[in-house]
Amino acid sequence: MNSNFIPSPIIHIKDAVTDLVFPRHCPFCDGYAEFGQLLCEDCRAREKELLIKEPWCMKCGKPIREEKEEYCLACRTKKHLFTRGRSLYEYKGFAPSIYRFKYEDRREYAEYYGKEIARFLGPEIRAWKPDVLIPVPLHERKMRDRGFNQAQLLAESMGKALNIPVSANALQRISDTLPQKYLDPGQRHKNLQNAFKMGISSVKSKKAVLVDDVYTTGSTIDACADVLLRSGAANVYFITLATGKGI
Repeated sequence: MNSNFIPSPIIHIKDAVTDLVFPRHCPFCDGYAEFGQLLCEDCRAREKELLIKEPWCMKCGKPIREEKEEYCLACRTKKHLFTRGRSLYEYKGFAPSIYRFKYEDRREYAEYYGKEIARFLGPEIRAWKPDVLIPVPLHERKMRDRGFNQAQLLAESMGKALNIPVSANALQRISDTLPQKYLDPGQRHKNLQNAFKMGISSVKSKKAVLVDDVYTTGSTIDACADVLLRSGAANVYFITLATGKGI
């Protein structure tokens, strides 16, 4: 990875013109951000309140109450296939932003999300020495309906900010599963059985970082990690925008 990467001035001019013609929406309040900014001034303090702070689970990254505990209750009682993961925000206060991003076509949020992940989680991600970022794929029906994969936009923004390659074709979703939020943990696992398969990109001997919008029980991440590990990946980590609290 090239830590001395410097964006072309042409890119900055293009972004400035875009901001002038199509003002960006603030990811937190959805109001218009100031010219050249990705977040409105009023929401800067609010972001700090939603950032996940220590202590957090050393496996899945969920915030936990007890500093003496290394892992949340879920990670103490369930074996995950991923090596480690982190999330940026607590889901409870950040859910409206994710909803607009996914269902109200606020694709522009992705640039801010990616830059903030790089700013706050970048040192840890680099310590993993990842070879590739892999977005959790959508089924082709949902892709047609939505028009984009929010995980792919997030991965591309992260990749640009951290100078890490993105492989959007590494995984395919072959089963149009039910939304995980409506299922209990047992149903979530069953819902995702055989839901994914390898795509056209090889992950053999690579350290892969899965990218998604929300981490809940880890069923989706584990299902993807299973496919990648069976295909020769050395390690699988994950990054998501938000997660709930652990205990």
